[in-house]
Amino acid sequence: MEKTYAVIGAGPSGLAAARNLQRYGLPWQGYELGAGVGGLWDIGGPRSTVYESAHLISSKRTTEFAEFPMREEVADYPSHRDLLGYFRDFADAFDLTSGYSFGTEVTSVQPRPDGGFTVRTDSPDGPREAHHAGVLVANGTLSEPAVPDLAGRFDGELLHTSAYKSPTIFAGKRVLIVGAGNSGCDIAVDAVHHAASVDISVRRGYYFVPKYILGRPADTLNQGRPLPPRIKQAIDSRLLKLFTGDPVRFGFPKPDYRIYESHPVVNSLVLHHVGHGDLTVRPDVERLDGDGVVFRDGGRAAYDVVVLATGYHLHYPFLDPRLLRWAGRGSAPDLYLNIFTQEHRDLFVLGMIEASGIGWQGRYEQAELVAAYLRARSANPAAATALEDRARGPRPDLSGGYRYLGLERMSYYVNKDAYRSAVRSETESLGVRP
Repeated sequence: MEKTYAVIGAGPSGLAAARNLQRYGLPWQGYELGAGVGGLWDIGGPRSTVYESAHLISSKRTTEFAEFPMREEVADYPSHRDLLGYFRDFADAFDLTSGYSFGTEVTSVQPRPDGGFTVRTDSPDGPREAHHAGVLVANGTLSEPAVPDLAGRFDGELLHTSAYKSPTIFAGKRVLIVGAGNSGCDIAVDAVHHAASVDISVRRGYYFVPKYILGRPADTLNQGRPLPPRIKQAIDSRLLKLFTGDPVRFGFPKPDYRIYESHPVVNSLVLHHVGHGDLTVRPDVERLDGDGVVFRDGGRAAYDVVVLATGYHLHYPFLDPRLLRWAGRGSAPDLYLNIFTQEHRDLFVLGMIEASGIGWQGRYEQAELVAAYLRARSANPAAATALEDRARGPRPDLSGGYRYLGLERMSYYVNKDAYRSAVRSETESLGVRP
């Protein structure tokens, strides 16, 4: 059996995995469906879900890899084009590109009776299989659309945000955006410059965070010692009202949760356009109705295009869900620190975290922990065994004291400070260095 470790994916988490295996002297082989590195940030990639106007919702300094800062000339909130260039530069700087098989889809990952895994792939050269000592799964969390089963029939164009690329499709049309998360609000802001009319349907209230406060990226203002949750929630909710006003005044429902108990919407332009009459807030959808939509309040409006900004499912189609102790859609795999499986000591998931402000460095630290653990199995086996014992035990509290909403997209949400502290502590406990 080849003693390489398979890395599935060449987006941020996959590159972090490859880089840390390299740092710790562990041989690896990467597999990527696209034609190059970048993952979803390659807008031309086969499963990319970014659109022409897509930018980071966190600033570059809170998002970048610490060992490879973004160039000074890159904007505070880079576009997908800047980010694709960044990942290509990162891969070239550490000679990672040559370790990948591109245009290659992983179709099956199966444990071998004698240890390790059989990884089956498909590419233009045909199907192949390889044997690997372990597998690091880093295929991302934003590629499998979550499409709701709406009652009724719609005669116009119905699409999910995953299929959206350019606002020119809205030219002269009556548009409804269903969902006011970050993508939904981005697309609504795109649409107002092209469409005849734009409505946005919302199920619950949201907290809208501006990208700049006092002339600085908002997420760079509180980078010191974290405040206790209730104090931070009280302070930040008051600050938001000062800078963006009360979204209820614009027609949005009052949130039935505290700030940071769901992912905030980093977009204040949507409030700007509601205030200017470019955008109308509507209630949740009751049913599709031929050339229009009926809402929960009994109202009805006609539309030409309905865009479902309804998020994504976790998607690991090449793995038996039992290997992840995963009940399936609506939940997240049962993994220690969202990384370690209990069913196989050589199977790891990277990137299955969402947290406000965790950035790619948080993913990098996940990969560093995995690489350090694999190295410790020979260099410090007692420490590696102790980690394995903890991985089989009770799950640590990674909420940081926040009460997250019980939604599918929040099922793998963590508090960045609690999470990074736990991961770093585990890495230090292994007592190995690259």
